[in-house]
Amino acid sequence: MKLLVTGGAGFIGSNFVHHILKTYPDYEVINLDALTYAGNLENLKELENNPRHRFVKGDICDKDLVEKLAKEVDAIVHFAAESHVDRSILDSEAFVRTNVIGTHALLEAARKAGNLRFHHVSTDEVFGSLGADDAPFSETTPYDPRSPYSASKAGSDHLVRAYFHTHNLPITISNCSNNYGPYHFPEKLIPLVITNLMEGKKIPVYGDGMQIRDWLHVDDHCRAIDTIIHKGKIGETYCVGGNGEKANIEIVKSILKILCRDESWIEYVQDRKGHDKRYAIDFSKIKNELGWEPKISFEDGIAKTVAWFISNESWWKSIKTGEYAKYYEKQYKK
Repeated sequence: MKLLVTGGAGFIGSNFVHHILKTYPDYEVINLDALTYAGNLENLKELENNPRHRFVKGDICDKDLVEKLAKEVDAIVHFAAESHVDRSILDSEAFVRTNVIGTHALLEAARKAGNLRFHHVSTDEVFGSLGADDAPFSETTPYDPRSPYSASKAGSDHLVRAYFHTHNLPITISNCSNNYGPYHFPEKLIPLVITNLMEGKKIPVYGDGMQIRDWLHVDDHCRAIDTIIHKGKIGETYCVGGNGEKANIEIVKSILKILCRDESWIEYVQDRKGHDKRYAIDFSKIKNELGWEPKISFEDGIAKTVAWFISNESWWKSIKTGEYAKYYEKQYKK
């Protein structure tokens, strides 16, 4: 099989590309990424000489490009997205452009290429916020996005589903909980905590830190997407969770413990606007129908993640200083 993976230089996308090429010796990947701030060719460095991996710098909103690439593959796996809530609050235009218009361009390309298999990677944030005693999100939970980011992802989900009903495009959708692991961009909570502590900086915690998220190791997420692509029922949505509900402050304290620091390193800051209180995922559908469930406990996963960031200090330092951008500017000048 030959896959077009969009956003394959980002956090989850790059981990998925590595997973596919390691798992399937006869698969090929065309990796399309615009190399915006979160895209990093360092995530793909070990694949530079792999004949089964081809990197293309490009924008998913470029209709001519995506239509050309779609003709070369058997399936599209769509990760490319603007995904940071704080950035969407400050400037939402890029989120609408990439997440809605870009997804539409890819759907059209898949349709024109003869109705390619299309998997869309989405988020649990489209479902809104849960109360402490509410049942976890499932595939039947009504959409209730509460940030420009989650609204744009909700819009893209609806477009993908519409192409199934209108054009019989063979789609699947996955809505996942918060990911963590190698290559996680350092503006997000877990890598920010780890790298700030390594730099001797305090850890900013929104509000009281009691916002609850379900944490999913990226390796488990990649296995889930792999499973859905190969075994999922066309037209269906699958919720993918890590069975790891934890408050943000718990996450911070667990990393402090691993790195032998005390709570004086915590700095409570003003809460984010419209901050969702709780996300949780009921992944019983994908478990019962496709046989997938998370294998990595949060305790094991966070220990491995901290170890990875300690061993890859040059990777995250180059991002924090902006040096990483110079690498791909040199490699892929327009």
